[in-house]
Amino acid sequence: MPQSRQLHLGAFMRPVSLHTGAWRYPGAYPDANFNFRHLKRFVQTLEKACFDAFFMADHLAVLNMPVNALKRSHTATSFEPFTLLSALASVTERIGLIATASTTFDEPYHIARRFASLDHLSEGRAGWNLVTTSNPDAALNFGRDEHMEHDERYRRAHEFYDVVTGLWDSWADDAFVQDTQRGLFFDPAKLHVLDHKGEYLSVRGPLNIARPVQGWPVVVQAGSSEAGRQLAAETADAVFTAQPNLAAGKRFYADVKGRMERAGRAREHLKILPGAFVVVGDSRDEAQEKRALLDTFVHDDSGFASLSIALGHDVSSFDPDGPLPEIPETNASRSARERVIDMARAEGLTVRQLAQRVGGYSGLQMVGTATDIADEMEQWLVEEGSDGFNVMFPYLPAGLDDVVAKVVPELQRRGIFRRAYEGSTLREHLGLPRPANRFFARG
Repeated sequence: MPQSRQLHLGAFMRPVSLHTGAWRYPGAYPDANFNFRHLKRFVQTLEKACFDAFFMADHLAVLNMPVNALKRSHTATSFEPFTLLSALASVTERIGLIATASTTFDEPYHIARRFASLDHLSEGRAGWNLVTTSNPDAALNFGRDEHMEHDERYRRAHEFYDVVTGLWDSWADDAFVQDTQRGLFFDPAKLHVLDHKGEYLSVRGPLNIARPVQGWPVVVQAGSSEAGRQLAAETADAVFTAQPNLAAGKRFYADVKGRMERAGRAREHLKILPGAFVVVGDSRDEAQEKRALLDTFVHDDSGFASLSIALGHDVSSFDPDGPLPEIPETNASRSARERVIDMARAEGLTVRQLAQRVGGYSGLQMVGTATDIADEMEQWLVEEGSDGFNVMFPYLPAGLDDVVAKVVPELQRRGIFRRAYEGSTLREHLGLPRPANRFFARG
């Protein structure tokens, strides 16, 4: 019997696979992360499968690991998100296009203008993944010797959000009358000057582009720390999170949805989408064999460097065959650090074993047949562990094609995933309302 709730699926596509060995897998495209022809093919395949969105993460530093590890990484060269998504908007019609943009190293006027432009170019399919940027190496590319402290980054992010959304509301929806007889292009009464002066930001406005098609592009949050959860509950339309299992997912889901209600927001106005690393086989053994083969392509240099980044602490002096020692708090991502430490403690992993796991992929994994994976996704949906998933592919193109050709039809057969898009905007795909203009009663 079909479920009343529908699963939402995003595709995590930058890098095209988080797995360090993905580019070395037999039959994979080594240049998949930086080849427009390949990326065009991927997004069009995902659109045919009715995915909600194509999601581009981003990073603002290359030298964030030792060169011996960096030289083995397929992420050293990647397209700038807005440039790529603008190009992909022209070769797609329905799939959402979500880009990451930092509130720490960019200005709100830039962000508001870029996303408004992408929303118009794509006819209402843009989404902003609002991040505070946890990588301290990024600070060195923006004239700073030190990274902004964690909680301060989130305070700035909240003010940044207020400014960006205020700029999106600079114009009423019907401000541009374009009256050729009177020579009146816009109605000045339907223009608002923001004139924001806050703790971190000073922005006069107005934005020099009409209000976005969606009112506001979809706002996505990725933080799972205390500050990140609160910001998401107050501001986000969707949350991309990393939860290792259903029990953790249910706790996170209940916590964030509860915070939403206390903030006066309706629970259904935010979609929680954990990342899921999906490996499909015609049998469980085949799927496990694919996963095991993939891990053989993780070089030791990559594994230890990835672990250092995840912990925010250099592990090169640790005994590789001993247990993980106590790790002091750092200014890096707290949620990622805690996940890795908890995994090491729970499974009794040595530093080397932990590095191999993190160097491949250490988060939520769904490895099995299409039926197995659909069962697990449906369980998360029914038990309120999530509203869907941000799917991560093990290698490209075959890993993506397996999900589209095998898992999606099984979800559709169960009545929990669409067979066709019903709307044209990303907000419509996600079942989200169009925000009212805070300055103009009629939008």
